[in-house]
Amino acid sequence: MSAPIIDGKQISQDIRASIQQEVIRLKEQRFQPGLAVVLVGEDPASQVYVKNKEKACHDLGYYSEVHRLAADTSQEALLKLVDKLNHQSTIHGILVQLPLPKHIHEKAVIDAIAVEKDVDGFHPVNVGNLVIGDDSLLPCTPAGVIELIKRAGVEIAGKHAVVIGRSNIVGKPVSLLLQRENATVTMCHSRTANIGDLSRKADILVVAIGKANFIDASFVKPGAVVIDVGMNRLENGKLAGDVDFESVKQVSGPITPVPGGVGPMTITMLMQNTLVAAKRSHGLA
Repeated sequence: MSAPIIDGKQISQDIRASIQQEVIRLKEQRFQPGLAVVLVGEDPASQVYVKNKEKACHDLGYYSEVHRLAADTSQEALLKLVDKLNHQSTIHGILVQLPLPKHIHEKAVIDAIAVEKDVDGFHPVNVGNLVIGDDSLLPCTPAGVIELIKRAGVEIAGKHAVVIGRSNIVGKPVSLLLQRENATVTMCHSRTANIGDLSRKADILVVAIGKANFIDASFVKPGAVVIDVGMNRLENGKLAGDVDFESVKQVSGPITPVPGGVGPMTITMLMQNTLVAAKRSHGLA
């Protein structure tokens, strides 16, 4: 029997509908959330992401600025722009699209973004607050993963969660968020000797390794929740996750597809972070 599909597209639309209503209320108070996105260079994937973020701002009624800079823009010039946006009252969230050209030090740019405007959740202060369980702006994809699990009606507390992948963008933060929800978490990575043995013990399996269709049914405990964060382009041009969806859905519990699972949630959680940052700047959250 096939597993229930966790529809990230529908969940994302539901969250955006509630954000839209809140933005309407805030506009009645003459106050509009604002997001600035900075794109350096002409990476095709980054251009698509930036366009989608710009569209989301327009759809939800945010004030939006997109700064498109040449690939040879100096680090100094980029930091100067970030500083300007840090002090701009109409901007509540700043996102510098990664990856940056090789001559620019990513950490220097992330560190330069004001903590309260760091809607990507990558600033060391926000990461530190996440680690110790204090309030912070959360990384968007991991926050979206937690939202999907909850909205699928899954109780996280007391469950054994296994996270495959230890990146700073997904693996590490999602493991911390699962712990915050009182799951017991095991982290696996490229040096883990017995990934299959560990993953088969998972009540909740989160996969973020960047290898197309790597996880098949043999890795999955019957009935486990499976969240596939992978997004890989196959030779035939189609998108595939890190999970072999057709195989795994025969044994798993609720599972996210690719596309249409975690993907739609990332920008939605970015919009949510921007709303939170905007409300905090006005003493409303």
